Amino acid sequence: MFLSLLNKKEMLKFLDLAIYMVDIDGEPTQYEKRILTKMMAELDEVKDEYSFRLTDSVENTIDFFAKSNKVVKNVVYLNLVTISMEDDLYNTSELLFLEKIQKKFDISAEKRRELISIVYAERDLREKAIRVIKN
Repeated sequence: MFLSLLNKKEMLKFLDLAIYMVDIDGEPTQYEKRILTKMMAELDEVKDEYSFRLTDSVENTIDFFAKSNKVVKNVVYLNLVTISMEDDLYNTSELLFLEKIQKKFDISAEKRRELISIVYAERDLREKAIRVIKN
């Protein structure tokens, strides 16, 4: 969501974090693979350049984004929250990773709540649309 606001380097670096996020708790689930595919479609500009392996350490990638502007940090965090919430399974590793990023990106608790509410609103709208289509 809103990944088009990132520049090319940020898009590639975001994919590193996204891949790390889906692998953090073991083998990616079907839901995680689906959301990653959806994000890759949004990142059409760089999808042919990405090698599906970390191009840098996760720490360096987080530090790269920590130096970015507020919009970039919010977009990255929003999309990582989306990945973590896609499969409806509570995962401590994902939660701890998101908390670490929230601190590094200096995202307030209020901003975190706002970003999470966007993810819920999008899911609710998608579910409503499916119900309308099917009935």
